[in-house]
Amino acid sequence: MAAPVMDSWSWFPALALGVSFLKCLFISAYHSTDFEVHRNWLAITHSLPVSRWYHENTSEWTLDYPPLFAVFEFGLSHVARHFDRNMLQVENLNYASPPTVLFQRLSVIFTDLVFIYAAKECCRCVQEQKGSRDVLNRPSFVLAVLLLWNFGLLIVDHLHFQYNGFLFGILLLSVSKHLQVRAHLYLIVSYLNTSSNFKGFLNVSVICVFQSQHLQGALLFSILLNLKHIYLYVAPAYGVYLLRSFCFSQDNKDGSIRWRSFSPLRLLALGAIVVSVCALSFGPFIAMGQLPQVLSRLFPFKRGLCHAYWAPNIWALYNILDKILAMLGVRLKLLQEAELPRASMTGGLVQEFQHSVLPSISPSITLVCTLLSVLPAAASIWRRPRGARGFLRCLLLCALGSFMFGWHVHEKAILLAILPLSILAVESREDAGIFLILSTTGHYSLFPLIFTPAELPIKVALMLMFVIFSFIALTKLHSNSGVASLLHPLESVYLLGLIPVAIACEVIFPLSPWQQKLPFLPLLVTSVYCSMGVCYSFLRLYISLLREEERPKQA
Repeated sequence: MAAPVMDSWSWFPALALGVSFLKCLFISAYHSTDFEVHRNWLAITHSLPVSRWYHENTSEWTLDYPPLFAVFEFGLSHVARHFDRNMLQVENLNYASPPTVLFQRLSVIFTDLVFIYAAKECCRCVQEQKGSRDVLNRPSFVLAVLLLWNFGLLIVDHLHFQYNGFLFGILLLSVSKHLQVRAHLYLIVSYLNTSSNFKGFLNVSVICVFQSQHLQGALLFSILLNLKHIYLYVAPAYGVYLLRSFCFSQDNKDGSIRWRSFSPLRLLALGAIVVSVCALSFGPFIAMGQLPQVLSRLFPFKRGLCHAYWAPNIWALYNILDKILAMLGVRLKLLQEAELPRASMTGGLVQEFQHSVLPSISPSITLVCTLLSVLPAAASIWRRPRGARGFLRCLLLCALGSFMFGWHVHEKAILLAILPLSILAVESREDAGIFLILSTTGHYSLFPLIFTPAELPIKVALMLMFVIFSFIALTKLHSNSGVASLLHPLESVYLLGLIPVAIACEVIFPLSPWQQKLPFLPLLVTSVYCSMGVCYSFLRLYISLLREEERPKQA
């Protein structure tokens, strides 16, 4: 990361307006049950007292986000009443009048302004290539397209329906605060080198900028955690990085930690921020004695290992291996089919189940596996923080590790890894190659979310546009290394394999007689095939981390 080049940003509003207009075209398109989920939450927060928010269960889609998001829905409800008051009645289940649809869609588009602002802040932090006058070859422009026109966000928020853009905007704003520390220090150090008269003043400025940016980043992340608790996935990265790089103010010459530099005041400042935000969010419910009820909604461990459609992670491969072993066992007469567990692993509200052959997985096992998967990344930035780049890589590995091994992981959580990787991809050739694999497989794994025939051309066109731009722009951006392709031949073959998978699942299978006999086959094939790409990307990112540790410490 380096100081941004001062240049015209006239192209950024055009990109932002263009994608906003595109979102408006999806207002009348398909929407999932999440549309009813958020309509119900509008009704709950508007019509009921706070004491009943986390007890109301008229609908199966009960309120299961942290209290700050409930307050967010409460605020939206006061605007919603001007569109259609009937949407705010709890008993109006599956209510979707045209004014309701219009309001819900516009609320997502409007709150995406946070994401647009955050994307611009992140673009200001990337290092520009010297001598590049063509805006299409600028890393900041490529990153802006990768973020603003992200395929996953478009279909998840504006077709399927959710508020991920708003939430990811806060995450990227928080990340940008840490990225900007180095950019500001770069400018200050340049002044120090040119003017000796202000060295004392500028040294104080360095400290103030350093503390302010980190505290702002911590505040934003604390708010984010109290809006949606899935961001606990990346909390280890924040905790270790801030403790190591903020609470310990100095390193030894070899890069190791200088224990005497620990600042209790800085730790207290961070603690005060976290406690204050949590008190503001959970305080009313603690006062009413409802904290256990709120937590039971936030962490529903009885929903089972996998979500309705298996997220493309290690458990998808584990599940399919169990099914294959069970089939072989029955065919070889080693197992009795009647004695195998019948519990489904693919129901939307699935309960706990047992695997047929392999050991069944409990929430505690997934927790241990997740912690073990993120521990090396956290240990790496503790030993050698490597500045903003090291923090961002650790955040990415924590997000992907939690996606790989977590309990009841939603397929949409892959975006928590793809979006931060976009920032690294425009600055590192190796990260660009990993991004192409992870974003292509991760985004394609979202295809089953939009299963209506009318929206098939939309998702295919958007996916192709994003993938083609990503390959062309990133290849051109890193062409100075002298190697044409960012991918190895086998990696290219794997990604090309998505084409026959897509044709088989989206075109051939719906027209075949298997549609009635094996309705979950396309989901299974998509999940398992994409799982291989996600697992491979996870391993490559860790290999990249090990290589970073072997390099000399950067200034």
